[in-house]
Amino acid sequence: MKSLIIGSFTNNVSVRSPPLPNSPSSFVSTGSLHVSLRSSKGNRVIRCESSLVRHNLSSFNENFLFSRKRNTNHVPNAVSEQPIEPESSSPQKLLPNAFDAFYRFSRPHTVIGTALSILSVSLLAIQKLSDFSPLFFIGVFEAIVAAFFMNIYIVGLNQLSDIEIDKVNKPYLPLASGEYSVKTGVIIVSSFAFMSFTLGWIVGSWPLFWALFISFLLGTAYSINMPMLRWKRFALVAAMCILAVRAVIVQIAFYLHIQTFVYGRLAVFPKPVIFATGFMSFFSVVIALFKDIPDIVGDKIFGIQSFTVRLGQKRVFWICILLLEVAYGVAILVGASSPFLWSRYITVMGHAILGLMLWGRAKSTDLESKSAITSFYMFIWQLFYAEYLLIPLVR
Repeated sequence: MKSLIIGSFTNNVSVRSPPLPNSPSSFVSTGSLHVSLRSSKGNRVIRCESSLVRHNLSSFNENFLFSRKRNTNHVPNAVSEQPIEPESSSPQKLLPNAFDAFYRFSRPHTVIGTALSILSVSLLAIQKLSDFSPLFFIGVFEAIVAAFFMNIYIVGLNQLSDIEIDKVNKPYLPLASGEYSVKTGVIIVSSFAFMSFTLGWIVGSWPLFWALFISFLLGTAYSINMPMLRWKRFALVAAMCILAVRAVIVQIAFYLHIQTFVYGRLAVFPKPVIFATGFMSFFSVVIALFKDIPDIVGDKIFGIQSFTVRLGQKRVFWICILLLEVAYGVAILVGASSPFLWSRYITVMGHAILGLMLWGRAKSTDLESKSAITSFYMFIWQLFYAEYLLIPLVR
């Protein structure tokens, strides 16, 4: 290679090549920075030396003197072979990079699940078309925003407590990759917890506030590494935490937020609410079990006694499939008992299709591949989203 990227020199640059045996030298002096170039047949060395020079107050000399070796075959060319790309810290990249880091930090699949679940159970309180009022939409919006803030606190605290584990299991997360410092993570989770409670208090809905408070307690106990806490170490307790939040609190508390606070009605639980709570109990257990399947390596290293570590990936995988298929079977029976023909057809066909899709995808999944298992885990979340689209149609 006979070319060398020298770059661009601004004012106050000096280029000097001290004589070497069997090699030429060149020297340029313009100010406070000396850059020495030394070339030979075998190598090229760029050496920068900074020195303090005297400045003439009356004039400033900006001349560059270049001397070349007569044999131009060995002269470094000031030509860049490739264009210099802007650094990642440039202004045009700062905002997209910050957004991408926060997007990964927020664990977006959980955020989407939370928003869909709140919207779905809120629709169960609708009794007539006139219920679709501005009060309803404001109440749903307040619940989603407050729950979103609490969701960031819970997933963020979990990452703060699992930095070393995530370096093995999820190195792409901002704390594990070093994009976020621990201080930054603490500031984010503290701020979002504060905003969640503040919004819940301002709204004045006790079902909403208690939903946030219980989620906060369980999320903290699940993750934080303190005596008697960090319940994620114990497989059964960890599953119960996720079940309590996803299956019970989300369904009942947010339904009551709309039913009692927004509409001012009595706290009654119709068939769809009972169905949603029961079905999501199965789904929450599956999520609690399945999320540890791709993380078996890091969990083993750091002593997390998940069901996957105890029973093995393959066995836990098929337990999850069996639980979901049972849930879909029960949903088909519930749908078939509906007195409304449209509800009967939609819920029976919808759950039958989802159950078949689950079985087909499970049979084709390579359990030896972590990427395949992770992809299947995201597929389960997609089924989770689809179920919340069906729940309001159960009558």
